[in-house]
Amino acid sequence: MYSMVSVLGVNFANLTMNEVFLEATTYLHDQQPHVIITAGPEFVMHLKVNEKLQHIVQRADFITPDGNGIVMASRWYGKPLKERVTGVELTPLLLRYAEYHHLRVYVLGASEEASTLAIANILRAYPGLMVKGRNGYFTKDQEHAVVEDIRAFAPHLLLVGLGQPRQEVFIDQYREKLAVPLAIGVGGTIDILAGTVKRSPQFFQQVKMEWLYRLLKEPRRFRRQLVLPVFAWQAYWDARRRSTT
Repeated sequence: MYSMVSVLGVNFANLTMNEVFLEATTYLHDQQPHVIITAGPEFVMHLKVNEKLQHIVQRADFITPDGNGIVMASRWYGKPLKERVTGVELTPLLLRYAEYHHLRVYVLGASEEASTLAIANILRAYPGLMVKGRNGYFTKDQEHAVVEDIRAFAPHLLLVGLGQPRQEVFIDQYREKLAVPLAIGVGGTIDILAGTVKRSPQFFQQVKMEWLYRLLKEPRRFRRQLVLPVFAWQAYWDARRRSTT
């Protein structure tokens, strides 16, 4: 059994990438639907003001720290998380496992072009994998058809890249109807699999400044990333307050 680390009231599973992977593989063979959420600072700040999202998080099997900001903040609470566990790094491990064990994977999200490229690249990397997908551009009225397409394929693993928090809302809303053994919101991972978006170079990953690389590549992200110093400020003072009570 793993321990939990609370950051701004959000309970993160204190697991390494390998431990999350092993836990996920047990879910893939279960008859019950399971959900893993990967949460970074932006998502945590969403949670503070979104009661519906708070309930969704409570129903997930566990939450992983998707970003160095969460891991850094955990140290202020005196309970450091082992490491970050991102959707983009977990996904290839699960795809390889699914190929080896003849499991079906459904990939939902991104543009039509990116979705098509992602599926093609996945099949090139994992030729024995049973995989299907579609883009993430659908209306509320089209959701039923999307859900039925997923149900008809009966995947063991559902990767949803609709952006946060839309992907978590979708997974939670249709969790029982889809009855997929494991569903994970993977954000922009589908674009990376497609090759339409590049991961930051190793240097930026090693110095834990991927956010800076993304900002340099996409200046329009500036407004979104203003939440990072706000998160750090609130987490620091929340940790201080808890340490004195």
